[in-house]
Amino acid sequence: MTPDEIARRMTGTLDAVSADRLEAFLPSPMIQNHASFLHMQDDGSLICAWFGGSLEGKSDISIYASTLVEGASAWGPAQRLSFDPDHSEQNPVLFKAPDGRLMLFHTSQPSGNQDECRIRMAEVTVDPQDATRLSSSEGVYLELPRGCFVRAPLSIRADGAWMLPIFRCIQRPGQKWNGSHDTAAVGVSEDGGKSWRLEDIDQSTGCVHMSPVNLGSGRSAAFFRRRQADFVYRTESADEGRSWSAPSATDLPNNNSSIAAIGLNDGRIAVICNPVNAEASLDRRASLYDELGEDDDRPDADPTGGCVPVWGVPRAPVSVCLSSDGGVTFPHRILIEDGPGTCLSNDSTDGRNLEMSYPWLLAGHDGSLHLAYTYHRRAIKYVRLAPGWDRLESGE
Repeated sequence: MTPDEIARRMTGTLDAVSADRLEAFLPSPMIQNHASFLHMQDDGSLICAWFGGSLEGKSDISIYASTLVEGASAWGPAQRLSFDPDHSEQNPVLFKAPDGRLMLFHTSQPSGNQDECRIRMAEVTVDPQDATRLSSSEGVYLELPRGCFVRAPLSIRADGAWMLPIFRCIQRPGQKWNGSHDTAAVGVSEDGGKSWRLEDIDQSTGCVHMSPVNLGSGRSAAFFRRRQADFVYRTESADEGRSWSAPSATDLPNNNSSIAAIGLNDGRIAVICNPVNAEASLDRRASLYDELGEDDDRPDADPTGGCVPVWGVPRAPVSVCLSSDGGVTFPHRILIEDGPGTCLSNDSTDGRNLEMSYPWLLAGHDGSLHLAYTYHRRAIKYVRLAPGWDRLESGE
């Protein structure tokens, strides 16, 4: 589909493409829509949040959200939830606090300088008369070092502490950020989000987008996107996330694009991603923000002491990958959608970008699976798979 054809389908209407699959392109007034996140309300309604604007890194990028009320035939209109005119606001994460508040966490950065990013926390309110109408408070910045980024939801430790997965875009004095020194960390708040401290994960250079899964009995595993575009990496904790093992490779390829992981009721782990890596394609681009058109004569960060990031590996197919051994191996991989995945440009209007990326997933109470992902940087696509989805044949 061309960008215009995609735009005409961005109505939010649910279409039954088969007996066990519904699809929709979420409504949005923006020409670029990316980095979706799904959250299920207690009443069964779904909220999908993402960032939208003209081009990732531009100051007109803001957070948007749409709601699918249970039983509805279409997603509600896009609601703008962030309003900073000077920063690119990205990577929304929704979290229900213990006191019932719905909290929004998102990043806020000047231009393409992820090493200057801050994390903002705001409260989201649902209109009691119309569940599709959302509003948000102005919010506050977390007291964490600049360069902290989010992508995955918070969890609550048995002692009540909030645990926020973070990846750190480390500043290199006099050099442009390019991902060469990114590491993983956890933000910890013991007072309900009022104050925070940062706990770094050792030996995690190149590991970003930490996505934790509860394994039970105080054990957790977490999974990472890799700047090196080789494999999804995994770390484990035996003490509710207070300490983590050195990350190591799984058998799941990664293209330096986002992943998401959840635990299923039967103990298996599901990861949604693009299971390809740099060995599968010679496609490369200079950096994530190489087309912003802004003057910056600083050199790219020297990879010495870090890693050499790989950008431009195709972002397709989208697959749900299942593990029965705690996320060490993923032998069952279910194809959701395939395509060229070309991502050598972030432009959403000229048809060059063909990525299907930054996926998210939620398990429904009825055994269904809810998915959302970027479609050609033009739209957010939603897919619902009926109960029994995990018995689908592998498309890999």
